[in-house]
Amino acid sequence: MSRPTTPRWPAEHDYPDVPSISDDDDFADLVRKLSFYITDAITLPHTFEGLRSLPLGRVLTPLIVHMSDNVHHPAIVSALLALKSHFSILEGASDEPGVNEGRSYACEYVAWQFLTHLSEREAIDFLLYELPPGLSPDEQQDAELAYEVPQNGNTCLEPNEESPLLSSSRLGRTSSYFGTDTVNTSTTVATQDNFTSRFENLSALEIAAVSGSKKFLSQRPVQKIINGVWRGDIVFWETLSVNSIKRPKLYNRNRSDPFSRLRVPRYLKIFETVFFATFLALYYAVLVHRSFHHVTTTEILLYVWIAGFAYDEFGEWTDAGQTSFYASDFWWTWDISIVLVGMTFCALRIIGLTLASPSIIDLAYDVLGLEALFLVPRIFSLLSLNPYFGTLIPCLKEMTKDFVKFLSLVVILYLGFLTTFTLLARDQFTPREMSWILVKVFFGSSYLGFDVAQQISPYFGPPVMLIFVALTNILLITSLISLLSNSLTKVLDHAREEYLFIYSVYVLEASTSNRLTYYLPPLNLIPLALRPLRLVLPSERLRSARIVLLKATHLPWVGAIWVYEHFCPSKRGSGVGTIGGPETSTSKRGLRASINPPRPLTSGLQSSGGGNGRMHGNNRPQTRGGPSDSDPQLKSLVVKLTSQVEQLTTMVSQLQEQREASVAA
Repeated sequence: MSRPTTPRWPAEHDYPDVPSISDDDDFADLVRKLSFYITDAITLPHTFEGLRSLPLGRVLTPLIVHMSDNVHHPAIVSALLALKSHFSILEGASDEPGVNEGRSYACEYVAWQFLTHLSEREAIDFLLYELPPGLSPDEQQDAELAYEVPQNGNTCLEPNEESPLLSSSRLGRTSSYFGTDTVNTSTTVATQDNFTSRFENLSALEIAAVSGSKKFLSQRPVQKIINGVWRGDIVFWETLSVNSIKRPKLYNRNRSDPFSRLRVPRYLKIFETVFFATFLALYYAVLVHRSFHHVTTTEILLYVWIAGFAYDEFGEWTDAGQTSFYASDFWWTWDISIVLVGMTFCALRIIGLTLASPSIIDLAYDVLGLEALFLVPRIFSLLSLNPYFGTLIPCLKEMTKDFVKFLSLVVILYLGFLTTFTLLARDQFTPREMSWILVKVFFGSSYLGFDVAQQISPYFGPPVMLIFVALTNILLITSLISLLSNSLTKVLDHAREEYLFIYSVYVLEASTSNRLTYYLPPLNLIPLALRPLRLVLPSERLRSARIVLLKATHLPWVGAIWVYEHFCPSKRGSGVGTIGGPETSTSKRGLRASINPPRPLTSGLQSSGGGNGRMHGNNRPQTRGGPSDSDPQLKSLVVKLTSQVEQLTTMVSQLQEQREASVAA
């Protein structure tokens, strides 16, 4: 009986051909080309840690090297992360469990390895490049008609006798949806457009948050960029003028407008905490002093705070570009609940005062009392930047999901027993009374169930109640505890990744606004007075007026930031403190302003000047351009280690062949 053969590393001729990617490829074509390679390269289930090992990850090395040497497309990282989302969706309906999950990990791995070949300036350009909007309906129709253009004089593309039976050449194949072949080309365009539209106006980091690329976001090169955004070392708006354009760049104190520091996520979150603290103080003041006859000054201020928060939340939803990115923030449900409860209180308060109804007014205050369920936890959302509390949040989120799923089974069993007990006790207890008795029994009052079992039915009451108590208090509760314990363990096993994901979304949600003038709530209600002027003033004049209004209303906040940054320079960017986020080991200056390549085979990116905030033509990011002689000793060491690894590989292969030959003999 022969032994199974030992798996070997794939030979070079087993690698798929790297895709040919040009700088003018649109996003859908870019994703499709990458999907062909990932699909052919990964055919077995793999984990991210497995891909990091040399034997398994070697099949992806040709793609990484090709991208680093030849690919300058600004959306290459975004395409890989979008493709990760695609493979994650396919995993749920796949006939080969784990394969598409391994492909999704491969996308994250390739994107991470690609970043390690870039300088910090290049990494900023690739990670913060926003995908342009899709085609208009007319352009989309022209693109669909382009597939119907006659080729070589043939007006019909239907197969004939001379057509090959299988036209599946890997380099020339067409695909409807990134690897799934089809013959309907109109469906091809429509499906790809539906996929790419999900990522319009999103940067690579935002796509990583939407797709749940937690492995990618937890890598050091990515976290270095996110930390730079958090501290304000990377800014999106350098000046506040009519001609200002959103463009990620390194912060320069001498060139930047002091009012642009209002967009730094660290300062925004501090101001947000002050806003919620004031909100809570007004909330307590209104509830303690209940006015049943008129509206007090404190209540008016509370309405202003609710309106300002609601308008700011609407602005964040529009700035997110996609609802999926807005919903990736853990606290969005709390924010929406605060707005809904506040609007309900306002409506009931107006109705009660108009009708002079004490009952409706009292109901309005009871509804306002529910606001504390969401407002008090929201104040402490800043603690999610602390590693300990930031780990507990994803644990709570996953445990809540599992509890809601398990609750459906509990409700089904509860309804069955409730129907039986209600019919048995039709002469003793009403359905409402029976419902509360079973609820109390379910939550531990077993003695109550045994006391009323004889009253429910002298014959069937005790045995059915015994079954209900045993099923709920022993089986279901124990199963629920075990399920929640498994959820907790699963999250804690990847605690650092879960925390860094929460932190990354927290930073991106506060820094990706496309608005030039961002007003802190409740001051954001003031610019609403300028909106009617849009009918009579040109957009440039109106934009200038908003800038002047911003500088007039936010001068105290900017002054506080200026004092902090000029008199506490050692604290700025040093990562000291409990709410500073997971700082990486950087220099005292934060991100390097110079363009120094991190590896010998890396060339710097030319300094990006003006433009429209996106990289086209000569302004596109450049990756490795050839060998560099900046460190010949390191280069020679790398060459020596590579040759030694190749010799070791050859030796292992020879030993395996000798062992197989001896076993066969």
